[in-house]
Amino acid sequence: MQKWLLALALAGSAPASAVVVGADSHGFELRHTLDLPIPPAQALSAFGQIGSWWSKGHTYSGNAARLSLQLRPGGCWCEQLDGGGGVEHMRVAYYQPGKRIVLTGGLGPLLFEGTSGVMDVRATKTETGSQLVINYRVAGFARANGTEMALAVDQVLREQTERLRTFASKGAKR
Repeated sequence: MQKWLLALALAGSAPASAVVVGADSHGFELRHTLDLPIPPAQALSAFGQIGSWWSKGHTYSGNAARLSLQLRPGGCWCEQLDGGGGVEHMRVAYYQPGKRIVLTGGLGPLLFEGTSGVMDVRATKTETGSQLVINYRVAGFARANGTEMALAVDQVLREQTERLRTFASKGAKR
């Protein structure tokens, strides 16, 4: 296993529901489900405040405050780098306020592989607030196969979704 995959695989703690839906040599699908004590619109708003909950350990700059996500079609999930540079992690392809965000792109080291990713984030109303379901599907060619990548990326997303749960439950701007 490549060093970056091992580092990714060792990160994080598990949310209430996280599963590798499927994986093969060409790609994978992950699903993370969060139950939140806030309405769906606030849950998606919290997701959009990416710099407030994403781990600095999974950024290129080492500073999560340099992350931003513009919640609009064409909006960038971007990171500012020193010297005026930057990284486009993902781009908003679909946005339905309070209900759904679909982003395209490759997170972390997937940026440097021949892969394409789609992250579909849906918020639905529940009796106690909302449920946020995050599906991330990645396919294409990479130096590691999809089965290996799925486990590593799943561990990183587990950590991030736990951070999102904490932020949305306690500190999201309402």
